[in-house]
Amino acid sequence: MRKLLLLLALCVAGAASLAAVPARAEPRYTVVKIDLRKDRLALFLRDDAGVEFRRFDRLEAWLAAHNRQLLFAVNAGMYHADFSPVGLLVQEGREVSPLNLSAGTGNFFLKPNGVFLVSGNQPRVVESSEYPALSRGVRLATQSGPLLLRRGVVHPAFIPDSDSRKIRNGVGVSGHTAVFVISEDPVNFYEFALYFRDVLHCRDALYLDGTVSALHSLALRRSDFVRDLGPILGVAVP
Repeated sequence: MRKLLLLLALCVAGAASLAAVPARAEPRYTVVKIDLRKDRLALFLRDDAGVEFRRFDRLEAWLAAHNRQLLFAVNAGMYHADFSPVGLLVQEGREVSPLNLSAGTGNFFLKPNGVFLVSGNQPRVVESSEYPALSRGVRLATQSGPLLLRRGVVHPAFIPDSDSRKIRNGVGVSGHTAVFVISEDPVNFYEFALYFRDVLHCRDALYLDGTVSALHSLALRRSDFVRDLGPILGVAVP
């Protein structure tokens, strides 16, 4: 069985607090790094009957029936009430849902938003409008928003001292490695983006979701259930 590189990490303290004010504990994060030269990421949405998986345990059972084991999985982006993707979804080179460049409200439409894609064994995070020029040969892609980082720059709409704090998850890239992160404590967008940039040294990173953030890891003996999910990114092996 291939081993995924797992890293449990603490966010580095950024500034000293006043002695008279209780210090807020730095947020904790769980980080899973997947080297795509060794492990194959896949996108899962529906089973053979066209029914959405919605939960890790259902995906796990379906894979087991096909003699495969789910090593790792996360929610893979935002979805409608019927669990269909809000934006682009490409599975094994087939476009299941088209790119969504329309305007709207909510995190998905906080421009610039972005696409996480895999071509061969190369992961990338790009701004959504850049995707059409890169789409040839893409094996896997999921669209979400907002972008956390673009070429090392934090999304301009993020507020450093925002009190909008949630459990959040996202994906960054470093060479041939996809870097998945879920916060174990509520964080705001700015803090989350800085963790990718300053601690994990990613130049490009994409927000996947907040309230529904969930992680499955066989190595960590963890399989979250918060609520039913739409698309799921995962690694499964024979």
